[in-house]
Amino acid sequence: MPRIFPDPSGDFEQGLVAVGGDLKVATLVEAYSLGIFPWPQEGYPMLWFCPEQRGILEFSKFHLPQRFQRNLKKLKDIEVTSNENFVAVIRACAEQKRKGQSGTWIHPEIIEAYIQLFKSGYARSWEVWEKGQLVGGGYGVMVKGIFAGESLFHYKTDMSKVALKQMVEDLSMEGLTWMDTQMVTPLLASFGANEISKKDYLKRLKADQKPS
Repeated sequence: MPRIFPDPSGDFEQGLVAVGGDLKVATLVEAYSLGIFPWPQEGYPMLWFCPEQRGILEFSKFHLPQRFQRNLKKLKDIEVTSNENFVAVIRACAEQKRKGQSGTWIHPEIIEAYIQLFKSGYARSWEVWEKGQLVGGGYGVMVKGIFAGESLFHYKTDMSKVALKQMVEDLSMEGLTWMDTQMVTPLLASFGANEISKKDYLKRLKADQKPS
């Protein structure tokens, strides 16, 4: 099968490595295997990025903020599951209002594409339940043993953090030592995420990937 994307290690303005193309499972799998991810913007064809600075969360540096630790002790009737309702999680992430953002990159075509990724075994979700009601969660993509966290949401305070905590614990149990966060939000930074150069990220990606 011919390669779709260019080598992302080259110089690309603002990290934009490709324009256009589809969101088929095979396309997304190749993109993630190269460290490239889609980031649609209204009025443009599909845009694919591998930025010069990449967010990662090394599990050895993962820590719980003190305030969250205190709040965690007070939580009751909370259950966290994995892959129980991927569709509800990605839709909730799309609807999540975020400070400083007027919209979302998780458009309907992205939702449908990642549902197909999930059905094909390349995407995963975590759901946080309170008394049977979905109150938080998150999802991401797993390709060649590398996990890329995509988005988190919460309907109640701290529930996205509960999802992130379980995500890291589960991935650690599976032998992973880090996850790709693409960017570093204030929430992720508070848990230990940091930025590394694209060069270092691609080197780590290649070293830690497993055969398909």
